[in-house]
Amino acid sequence: MPAADTSSPSTTVSRLPPQPAMGSGFPTLLHKELLRFWKVAFQTIAAPVLTALLYLLIFAHVLEGRVQVYNSVPYTAFLIPGLMMMSMLQNAFANPSSSLMQSRITGNLVFILLPPLSHREIFSAYLLAAIIRGLCVGLCVWAVSLFFVRLPVSNILWIISFAVLSCGIMGALGIIAGLWSEKFDQLAAFQNFLIMPATFLSGVFYSIHSLPPFWQSVSHLNPLFYTIDGFRYGFFAVSDVSPWHSLAVVSAVFAVLCLLLLRLLAAGYKLRN
Repeated sequence: MPAADTSSPSTTVSRLPPQPAMGSGFPTLLHKELLRFWKVAFQTIAAPVLTALLYLLIFAHVLEGRVQVYNSVPYTAFLIPGLMMMSMLQNAFANPSSSLMQSRITGNLVFILLPPLSHREIFSAYLLAAIIRGLCVGLCVWAVSLFFVRLPVSNILWIISFAVLSCGIMGALGIIAGLWSEKFDQLAAFQNFLIMPATFLSGVFYSIHSLPPFWQSVSHLNPLFYTIDGFRYGFFAVSDVSPWHSLAVVSAVFAVLCLLLLRLLAAGYKLRN
């Protein structure tokens, strides 16, 4: 008789197929935020451009020839960069703040927590969408203004730098406001009592050299003044303060807001309620 096989049976180890690496959710969230304002561009882009155009028509008609700025710049030309920046600031703030508030009210804010999204990806997607919307509105305001006066471009790098950093500041503030606000009343208060006054008192319609000394000192405490003054320097090569000083202030404010916002998102501030 053949000898019995006393060797132990071979052990079969089942192996799971290798899992594909998890992709980043950043492109999807960014695409969603871009589509959110692009699908209603008549409201999110055309309406702000119309508002800026009305300001231009009224102030240029009333003050052209009556207000002298920088000794050589016509008032209408002086006004246009201010209106461009004001429109960019307001819309860069509105994009993430309204998105987060609508998500909170409709109850789908939790959906940005379910996918494997890091706080840095959430931060980057909302901030980049805010910057893009602000730049789109600013470009449209500039295009419409060409029917009235052609602006000189002294230094395009100054223009781009201040446009991107300024939209970044307001985009970060918009995300903070959207996280903090639990209802539309709180968001409206944030915008009406902080953003709107700071924007209108930042030199959009005037040079601060036309103000009394006390109000000039107050204007220097407003970070948005430096965004408009530096942006205007890129067109006319003249400004109320040094463009390097403005760039330093704007960059510092942007960095502080980004660090604060990253800490809030990392802690899940009001996202996990």
